[in-house]
Amino acid sequence: MDLSCQDWMSSLPEELWDLPLTSLAIPGSHDAMSYCLDINSPLVPSESDFFRLLDGLFYCFTRPAIFRWATTQDKSIEEQLSMGIRFFDLRIAHKPKDSSSDLYFTHVIYTHLTVLKTLSSVATWLESHPKEIVILACSHFEGMDDRLHHLFILSLKKLFGSKLCPRKVSFLLVQLFLQHKNNRASQTLSCPPQEPVLTLRSLWASGYQVVLSYESQIAARYQELWPAIPYWWANQRTAQGVISYLEWNKDLGRPEGFFVSGLNLTADRYFITEHPKLSLRTLTFSNWECLRKWVEEQRPGSDPKSLNIIAGDFVGPLPLSSLVIALNQKLLQKNDSL
Repeated sequence: MDLSCQDWMSSLPEELWDLPLTSLAIPGSHDAMSYCLDINSPLVPSESDFFRLLDGLFYCFTRPAIFRWATTQDKSIEEQLSMGIRFFDLRIAHKPKDSSSDLYFTHVIYTHLTVLKTLSSVATWLESHPKEIVILACSHFEGMDDRLHHLFILSLKKLFGSKLCPRKVSFLLVQLFLQHKNNRASQTLSCPPQEPVLTLRSLWASGYQVVLSYESQIAARYQELWPAIPYWWANQRTAQGVISYLEWNKDLGRPEGFFVSGLNLTADRYFITEHPKLSLRTLTFSNWECLRKWVEEQRPGSDPKSLNIIAGDFVGPLPLSSLVIALNQKLLQKNDSL
């Protein structure tokens, strides 16, 4: 099995091309755009008044701490794509008192880069990699009213065009999948299924490359937008805490569609204050070996305890992509045993 990360989807064995994407192991990036946070930007409005007061009084101390702990990635989105990341956690907002319609990414503070400039880079990358599929999970949307949502969605439709996979996949796409799977024309199917069947083969046949999740009720108005994707977020500071939380969720059974298992660690403000020399990067690296071993033991597929998207922090220096992509080998082993 070719584990080349840059074009790993097109390099998967043909036996996996007809499995639902929800059954594949897909590497993801938590807070994907935090590599370009603007240390001088205002705090996002959802931060507490008390923290806002502290930030105003002790700016020289709070800002370096915010930057150390809010930065979860250190590679650009193009670099993350080339490293094999196919799920992107994108937190989007409009700056207060900004008269323009420009949107930015956020994690406590705002980014330098605008959303549309960044996603233009994604569209350009996809042009050069026509068999790679990305899942963009847009969420938070602080400071955005219906007008800004509408403008943003129109811009996304214009940017990605025919690459956007609609929420209700066309009947033809499903027929293509069934025809190949059953080795016969699916003429007996009289009406399209209610739920889409997304596979690599059917997506390649349609030209779709982007699944766009939009965590807002407004998504229901647009067929190009998918609902929010569940994200298992442990809110724990140690690898053991994260793993315990993920195993608890596995025991409850996986969701039917896409879902994310987050390997990302979290530190509360008391811990951050007590450990001024630490950062999210040092915390992540010190816990990596334990997380790595857990990932290697996981299985993709449709079983209740199987995983789908596995997202983490610092996906550049840490080999998350290759670890997660390699899990798909277990699907071949499972098929061979049948």
